[in-house]
Amino acid sequence: MDAFAPIPPKWTEQATHSVAFCCPCCKAESKQAKDVWLNRRSPVTGYDMRRKWQEFYLCECNTPWWAWSSDRPSKKE
Repeated sequence: MDAFAPIPPKWTEQATHSVAFCCPCCKAESKQAKDVWLNRRSPVTGYDMRRKWQEFYLCECNTPWWAWSSDRPSKKE
């Protein structure tokens, strides 16, 4: 699956919002997902005038979830 495909995959229809930016079921990180789709067609502008979009993940435990790109944790160095 192409993460930037214009048409969302079927599994995104059942996705739940995860505020913690991890799988709401097993707590796996986004980088452990077996599939990803970014909803770049409908960006939202936040209060700080920055764009954000929905990032959809299909976890290795088969739980679909999504979070805002602005909620992504900073990279650990």
